[in-house]
Amino acid sequence: MKKLFVLFAFVMGFGAMANAQTAAKPAEFKFEAETHDFGKITVNKPVTYDFKYTNVGEEPLIISKAEASCGCTVPKYTTVPLKKGETGIISVTFNAAGAAQPFTKTVTVTSNAKTPVKVLYIKGETVAAASK
Repeated sequence: MKKLFVLFAFVMGFGAMANAQTAAKPAEFKFEAETHDFGKITVNKPVTYDFKYTNVGEEPLIISKAEASCGCTVPKYTTVPLKKGETGIISVTFNAAGAAQPFTKTVTVTSNAKTPVKVLYIKGETVAAASK
């Protein structure tokens, strides 16, 4: 009887595991672009780019944070959970200060997606303001 009970428990546990594997697909990002090149921009003149994305998973997509690689880059993002097929925006503003030079900055996005950490990139080159 004890062996029968153990066998029954094993079969039920295996069935539950198989069922869990066929559950809905987790939330997942599909970005239109993961990198944006601003080209040449003027120092001390902020520029903004909107990274647009869609939840292609089954579960609601929730962004818990978006962190920039430096203080000159500020991300803002959609804070409400996005259902399957809904779209959101991560708006990234870059304000270059200092000498004219090429730049590459990152924004690290943390969420409940299948790929929980996603990195977005902005790049370009700062140039001095035209003198009057």
